[in-house]
Amino acid sequence: MDKYDLLTSEMVQYLTANTDGTFSEISKSIFQSLNDRKIILNGSLNWYLEWVKLDLEARQVITRVPKTSPQKYILTKN
Repeated sequence: MDKYDLLTSEMVQYLTANTDGTFSEISKSIFQSLNDRKIILNGSLNWYLEWVKLDLEARQVITRVPKTSPQKYILTKN
C-alpha cells in the first residue's frame, strides 16, 4: 500500500468514525494510528495529509463544513 492509499484510508476511517473533524484533529488521530502500528512515513506527515485532503475534496469524497472555524471536514454523501 502506498502513502496515498494508506492516508486516504486513514482519513476516511476517521471521518466515518467521528462524523466530522478539523485538519488538526484528523492529523493527530492518523499520526497516533500510524505510530501505534509502527508505520513510518519518510517526509512530512502533515504535507502528505494536506495533499490527500485536497485530492479528496477535488474528487468530492470529503467536503468542508460551511461556516466552521477552524474548518471542519465531513464525508460527502453520495
